[in-house]
Amino acid sequence: MDYWNEQERMMQADRYLNGEMNAVERAAFEQYCAENPDAAEQLETHRLFLQQLKTHAERARFKQALAGAAADFHQTSESVDPDQGVSRKEVVIVSLWNRFKVNAMVAASVAIIAVFSTLWLTGYYETIERASSDYSALRRDMNTVKKNVNAQNAVLRNINQKQQGTVESHFGATGFILSPNGYVVTNYHVVKDADSVHLQNSKGESYKAEVIYIDPTHDLAMLRINDSTFRPLKMPPYTFKESPSELGEDVYTIGFPRDEVVYGQGYLSSRTGYAGDTTAYQLSIPVNPGNSGGPVLDSKGQVIGIISGKQKGIEGASFAIKTEALMKSIAAIPADSLEAKLMINRKNALGGLRRTEQIKRIQDYVFLVKVY
Repeated sequence: MDYWNEQERMMQADRYLNGEMNAVERAAFEQYCAENPDAAEQLETHRLFLQQLKTHAERARFKQALAGAAADFHQTSESVDPDQGVSRKEVVIVSLWNRFKVNAMVAASVAIIAVFSTLWLTGYYETIERASSDYSALRRDMNTVKKNVNAQNAVLRNINQKQQGTVESHFGATGFILSPNGYVVTNYHVVKDADSVHLQNSKGESYKAEVIYIDPTHDLAMLRINDSTFRPLKMPPYTFKESPSELGEDVYTIGFPRDEVVYGQGYLSSRTGYAGDTTAYQLSIPVNPGNSGGPVLDSKGQVIGIISGKQKGIEGASFAIKTEALMKSIAAIPADSLEAKLMINRKNALGGLRRTEQIKRIQDYVFLVKVY
């Protein structure tokens, strides 16, 4: 089954609850919710929201019916001879209206408050705000490297004369090594709907890779290099910091906004990401399309996050998924999707080194991700 973002999941939940899915779609959606706790929770929240809307609508109809009865009474009473008085039926209607009109108005007000409070508490407005959107994913249009791609395709055609046509990459971004035996992390939005993925290191060497796990909720994707020309690397020199980092902390990133590796420096400006996302940081650091998936490191050479996007219209306001979320995603990878053990480095080899030395040791573990 395809994976959906939050807005798409909301649409599917609405179709499911309104009975607009056929039997096959319902079964597939129920299985998806069973396998994705976040989707199941969002479905239940949306069910509660629709129930509250229904309750509010029923109370509104009740109020409207009472108002209609009162109007009928006043219209009827005007045509009744004063000497004959008012019928018992009309008295009952007026009595009911006077008894319930205040309760109906209070109930309607409470229902409205409950509905909008639920929307706010469950992040419904946040979802809409995310989709609206000041947020820009940093996936690079690979037309800017078309020349290099064509050169690579020419080499491929020389190797295999039977190959027909030219394959051009559509998007580019950054990824970095998790484990020396070829496991790499990047953003989910980079590899979504990819037919194939290639990784190119700072030396220009390119390797085929496959997507082994995706975490759309945290915008993470795990890749594995499955190319016979790839030789396992040494253990990465950096470690992964899961504890919170401090405001104002000096941080830097390495990525591929162009064909060669680029360094960027800044500081941590907020402990939360876009729209208050607690699984991300906001950074004051210059990033460009192509930086998506790049590591964010502190002065000790610890990875504290992964670049995911930036805020439009605000120079230097970028966002990074926290390492804590990355570790949770790694722990959730099914064992049968790993051909070899995913080994996370626990011994930092960068602490105490000058920044230039840190960068030299890191850049061999950072890749340009090309999506076809």
